[in-house]
Amino acid sequence: MTVVLVSGTGTGVGKTVVTAAIATLARLRNASVAVVKPAQTGCRPGEAGDLQEIARLSGVGDDRLHEFARYPDPLSPEAAARVSGRPGLRLDDVTQRVRDLADRHDLVLVEGAGGLLVRFSVDGWTLADLARALDVPVVVVTAAGLGALNATALTLEVLAGCGLRPGGLVIGSWPRRPDLAACCNLHDLPAIAGEPLAGVLPEGAAGRPDFHRLATHGLGPKFGGRFDAADFTG
Repeated sequence: MTVVLVSGTGTGVGKTVVTAAIATLARLRNASVAVVKPAQTGCRPGEAGDLQEIARLSGVGDDRLHEFARYPDPLSPEAAARVSGRPGLRLDDVTQRVRDLADRHDLVLVEGAGGLLVRFSVDGWTLADLARALDVPVVVVTAAGLGALNATALTLEVLAGCGLRPGGLVIGSWPRRPDLAACCNLHDLPAIAGEPLAGVLPEGAAGRPDFHRLATHGLGPKFGGRFDAADFTG
């Protein structure tokens, strides 16, 4: 059994698509996969959230999707809970529920909300605290272009400061026409991470009919894929 947390350097960098790609490759290996979204914000009851997108792309069954809380406003989980008047999530409860799932599945993927230090409740716990409580690695998803270096460096610095294990750095959306900043970042991001990129998924991957192929070629061997960082950056 394995638990992997997926976080990002911010909102909109491609966490959901990367989570779906990891789940896809695990399912291609016939692994039992569960996916957890501790808190879904910006969705009303009955609306499709991140878990439904992951299911659509990866084929993970609805019975293996676990959303612990949902808030209608597109805010951080803590702020969304406060505005809605609903209780926030408790770290000990989320930790135990993820452990219970890990006892029943080969892989449990936990997708965070926003970045690593986004608060989930008024007591201030974050995805970093959950990773520490579970003692599991964190996959960091970053953007491709201008601004990615600082955001990535800060996120990785927090991981190191918390004594957390990095699970790999993945670019969540590689542009069809990369500009100079994106091309330079292919060399600079690995230098910040201290290791090669663990994957690069193309822009618009979620809308492609060949998502399984994109996942296979967009993620590296640590996820069961064929992505070759040296070949891509070359």
